[in-house]
Amino acid sequence: MRFRTFQLFKARQKTLLLLATILAAVSLLIVSGTNAQQPDSRPRQTTTMTATPTPVATPAQTGPSRRIAPQLGAPPPPPVLKPKPTPVPDPNSAEIGDNDILKINTELVTLHVRVIDRNNHPINRLGKDEFKVLEDGMPQPIFAFTEEEVPVIYGLAVDTSGSLRPQFNQVIDAAKTIINSNRKGDETFLERFISSDKIETIQDFSPSKDALLDGLDTLYIEGGQTAVIDGVYLAAEHVAEYKSGGDDDRRRRALIVVTDGEDRASYYTDSQLFQRLREEDVQIFVIGFVNELEADKGLIRKSPRDKAVNLINKLASDTGGRAFFPQSISELPQIANEIVRDLRTQYVISYDPTNKAHDGTYRSIKVNVAQPTGSEKRIALTRSGRTAGVGTSTKPAAKTTATPATNQPRRP
Repeated sequence: MRFRTFQLFKARQKTLLLLATILAAVSLLIVSGTNAQQPDSRPRQTTTMTATPTPVATPAQTGPSRRIAPQLGAPPPPPVLKPKPTPVPDPNSAEIGDNDILKINTELVTLHVRVIDRNNHPINRLGKDEFKVLEDGMPQPIFAFTEEEVPVIYGLAVDTSGSLRPQFNQVIDAAKTIINSNRKGDETFLERFISSDKIETIQDFSPSKDALLDGLDTLYIEGGQTAVIDGVYLAAEHVAEYKSGGDDDRRRRALIVVTDGEDRASYYTDSQLFQRLREEDVQIFVIGFVNELEADKGLIRKSPRDKAVNLINKLASDTGGRAFFPQSISELPQIANEIVRDLRTQYVISYDPTNKAHDGTYRSIKVNVAQPTGSEKRIALTRSGRTAGVGTSTKPAAKTTATPATNQPRRP
């Protein structure tokens, strides 16, 4: 009996041990499955290759402050109609036969000269012998002289920043007066400028008054840090480079600027601007609305108004143009008429410089006009100098291409 009890006890013990082993195995399976679903918090290495981003080209940056140079906005397609090229007048009035070879002196420097009295009235009907041209103080031989009216290539650059809002409608009306005075052979382009990144071609060079007037109607005021120097720099450059009539295109070139003259954030400096203007024969006429600018100045700085007036006067005097400072908007129609008159009543003098060096130096220019006794004082106005090109003929020299300038983005 005792032996049977002991056998039953041993059988139960084996059964319990077997059950315990099964339970332990099941528990291990459950724990393993649970751990497999939990994220591994340890850092892991992977050999998966990631694509290297393609570098994006950025515009070239120059200058001490590493800013991007301003660009003149892309123009619409150029007009189809082109004016007939203006023939070059023969200075000696000689007839040229069909088989003759005409040689043009590409060293010639051409000046557009206004002669006025003390009241700014033009003086006409003067002769070649009444003029003397000096370069760096040395007399220069006059090669050609004419008073005849020639077509004009000019730009109209309008400051459309918020500072011109009160005068804006009258400014547009004055601009329309100027454009309506265009004659056969004239071409005009329109630019609006605000900040360095908002300088746009509204209408590229066109002889069409309708296209130009429509362009003026699209102008509007917009906020921004006014970049007067940049606007003038790009507009003058575009006027100087534009050429549609071929190598003999010697039309007068001018730029009319409407602004308050307060430059706040230009890429170019004023010295860079005037250096560029010395390389071109572009007369600049400025209508400056400076009355609303602050007139107070500090001990070591000029007032905003003084700085604007100085900039505007220098733009006009250095290029042989003229500056206007209207006291009221009622003066704008008369100012527009005076600009038109000044563009039309000028003498064209070409001289052969005695200094032939193409060394990139600046040459001062002065034109003297005879002063007859008993008459009003005569004042001759033209650009103040030129920069002799390095390794090339001086401007305005005949260029090797007759392709019209395409108003593409430029870099300094």
